[in-house]
Amino acid sequence: MKVILIDEVRGLGTRGDVVNVKDGYARNYLLPKNLAREATPGNLKSVEQERKKWALLATKEKEQAEKAANAVKGTKVVIQKRVGESGQLFGSVTANEIADALTAKGFDVDKRRIELPHVIKTLGVHDVEVRLYKDVTAQIQVEVAAIGVEKFEAPEAKPEEAKAEAAQQQ
Repeated sequence: MKVILIDEVRGLGTRGDVVNVKDGYARNYLLPKNLAREATPGNLKSVEQERKKWALLATKEKEQAEKAANAVKGTKVVIQKRVGESGQLFGSVTANEIADALTAKGFDVDKRRIELPHVIKTLGVHDVEVRLYKDVTAQIQVEVAAIGVEKFEAPEAKPEEAKAEAAQQQ
């Protein structure tokens, strides 16, 4: 099915592109979320008229993204997580947690714009890229700090069970 993209879809194209996608993807995802329109002759004509507006909008969005990138660039956020004795995290640091930490510092960044190069499962400082626009990115540092050290010990046997085991061994 041919569709006209109304918004940028990662891995597919940018606003105004005419792309060929599978019918189910178009009907179940792109069309209901208003990310695309069916490529009919009428829609193609209306898109041609809208391209001028989109070009102006794209330049404004890029300028705003560049300003935001300059503001965010070099920012260091600290995320505290629970760790075990060996310094290994329980779980991992998610893009949502990084976005919340940036929001707490006064930067409004969507979690989908944060690109983690690898899963963060260790303590320390990690470099993370924030893609604010197609070709506008900013590097931030995420420091993962420990909240507390959890100790895992084998459950102790109850006194009655210990006596029963001792009696069996004799």
